[in-house]
This record gives sequence, structure tokens and C-alpha cells, in this order.
Amino acid sequence: MKTILVTGAAGDVGSHLRRELAGKYRLVLSDFRPIKALAAGETFAPGDIAKMSDMLRIAKGVDAVVHLGGFSVEGPWDMILRANIIGCYNLFEAARRNGVKRVLFASSNHATGFYNRDVKIDHRVYPKPDSRYGVSKVFGEQLGSLYADKYGMQVFCMRIGNVTIAPPDKRRLSNWISPRDFAELVCVGIEHPDIRFEIVYGVSANTRTWYDNSNASRLGYQPRDDAETYAAEILAKEKPGDARAELYQGGNFVFAEIGGDPNRILPQLKKAAKVRKAVKLQKKPKPKPKKT
Repeated sequence: MKTILVTGAAGDVGSHLRRELAGKYRLVLSDFRPIKALAAGETFAPGDIAKMSDMLRIAKGVDAVVHLGGFSVEGPWDMILRANIIGCYNLFEAARRNGVKRVLFASSNHATGFYNRDVKIDHRVYPKPDSRYGVSKVFGEQLGSLYADKYGMQVFCMRIGNVTIAPPDKRRLSNWISPRDFAELVCVGIEHPDIRFEIVYGVSANTRTWYDNSNASRLGYQPRDDAETYAAEILAKEKPGDARAELYQGGNFVFAEIGGDPNRILPQLKKAAKVRKAVKLQKKPKPKPKKT
């Protein structure tokens, strides 16, 4: 049985993936947040992807890496730089130094979010990121290309849409992927013998898809779900959205800064900052009692 490192394993996507891959692989779960409820076949390796020493430690002795770690929404450049640029480099370089040949990189639909919704795109299109977050995913893809060509690594880039039990809105009817389909795609990335460098879309077999995902099909990906199952219910409740968001595949990410000011904090960032602060406080050693 192969041993697979999953970074960012405490997040929503990681949690779905753990459940779907249970029993198929030995899973090494890594995150800066603790994961306490481990299932059979899982181990926890705490680490911060922005620290090379952490990545070198957790990437030892694994057969492949599924790199979900990073900041998953738009944010200030300093945060994107640390988590999604420096962290991504650290992961690839740690894998290389530890002799891990295969890396599955969680790219994003936001790497191509400035394509219009009436355009169907494939893995060969020129990137059109819709945000600093999207730029970081383009960086990760190109870093993967470098490590594949220069060091002979096997890199599988998944431009993930939205991994949820059910699509939450109209936009996600086009880019949704069910947890079981996502796990199927990940298994293709781990098991296919001939991968060198590939870009695929992490989407289910959606009727309203914006993507020609024939490259994933060529490699054996056979999604079983379609967001259209939820369309009637979602469209009945959908309210008119912002005209800018409705035009582009990236939706709200094309104008995700409050008031157009990247220095103003989005609600998601405030929540993430609170989590990081809480984790740091937990790690602080208790002061030793003073001698009297």
C-alpha cells in the first residue's frame, strides 16, 4: 500500500479526500492546525508549508504528495506570497530532495477565471488568473512544469472547481466536483504510470461545464456525478448577481477586494487570522514558576 502525504489536510477539501481515500492508501496528514480524530491508516505530521525545515521533515518516506496546503481565497499579497508562493516552492523542493517523484498540485479554476463563461476552455489555454490567488496557482503550475522538465518529477496539476457535497449556487453548476469524483481524479494522478506533467480540470461530468476535460479522460478519469441533479433547486433560489461576476468564470474573484483595496481585510481573512493566532497561543510554552 502506498503512503501519501496530504498537505492542508485539516481543510474542507482535505477532509473530504480523507474520507474518500480511507483504506486505499496510508495517509500522512499535515497542517499547521491539529488533526486529532485520526482514522485507521492515518498519521498526523504537523507543519507549516512556509518553513522549508517542516516540509523536509514531513515529505520523507512517502510515495506521492497531494499538495492542498495554502491560502484558498483571495487575500493580501503578503499572505498569498507566504502560503502559496513560498509554501509551494518549499513543497516541490522538499519532495525533490527527499526523492519523492510524484506531486499532485491543487491548482484552481481561478488560474483561468478571467475567461468568459460562454467560452469552453481546455488544459492548453493561456492562463488568465482573476486574482492574486489565481496568480499563485499559475505559479504553482509553472513550478511543477520546471520540476518535471529539469528534475524528472511527475506532476499532476488539478484546476479544482468546487469540492462540496452539493453545488451551492448557479456558478458552481459549471465547475462543481463531488468528493467521490475528486478522489477518483486524485487516484488517477497517483496511479497513472505515464504522467510527466499534466494539467486537468477538477470537475465532475457537469452538463453546464465550461471545460473540455478530455486530457483527464485520456488519463482514465471517469466522473460519475453531474451538478445538473441540483440545478432546479438552486436556480429556484438564485438571486441576480453582480454583472461583473456573471460575465466571468471566476465569479466574485474578479473583484474580490473590498472597495477595490487589496489592503482591506475580507471576512475569510479575519477568520483565518484568528485560527492562526489560536494555534500559536496553544504552542506557547507555559511560563515556569519563579523561585522564591
